[in-house]
Amino acid sequence: MAARRRGGRNAAIYVRVSTAAKSKQIDTVNFVHNLEVQEQPLRELVQQRGWQFQQIYSDRASGAKEKRPGLNALMADARRGLFDVVVVWRFDRFARSVKQLVLALEEFRALGIDFVSHQEALDTSTPMGRAMFTIVAAIAELERNIIRERVVAGLEYAHTNGTRSGKPVGRPRVIFRHDQVFELRNQGVPWRQIAKICGVGVTTVRRAYQSMKAKRGVPKPGE
Repeated sequence: MAARRRGGRNAAIYVRVSTAAKSKQIDTVNFVHNLEVQEQPLRELVQQRGWQFQQIYSDRASGAKEKRPGLNALMADARRGLFDVVVVWRFDRFARSVKQLVLALEEFRALGIDFVSHQEALDTSTPMGRAMFTIVAAIAELERNIIRERVVAGLEYAHTNGTRSGKPVGRPRVIFRHDQVFELRNQGVPWRQIAKICGVGVTTVRRAYQSMKAKRGVPKPGE
């Protein structure tokens, strides 16, 4: 793989199809579900812009998957400075979320790499494209803030009012009668059976018994 050329620009192409995609339809659906159909217009775009085609990276995986070999290889080569431009068919072919898209574009910008999306007409090498990226980043930040506020508000509401069902947050505390433990044990009922009757652990019933014994001052039979 060649390094960047002086006086020219090297372009990398990234395409992806979902493993669940089985459609053989034409037009838009075919662009989404066929690597070759996505690749052709991107190669033509690279040629029209006068860029040098460097390499194509591809994945057959769901967009929700965090680890994609093709995308990982593209990001690794970007950090090595092997191309100047990344060209994709559409945002959702490249990123699984707005957050991932923005993070990748921010890294490309830091590396001096431009990003072009064929369908969204986003080209960060142009003033308009850079402005669009700023808007996308602002929307992503807004989305993060809204989610954060909803989580905080939900936690505060649950802490004050309990869950939607009306039950308190967290595992409900088991309430049992300590005097019942005391009486059952004094009747000779085994610890495990007492624990099962009360719905608690053996250690808990033992502690309850010792507490009641100390409180009442009545020794356990046989002690």
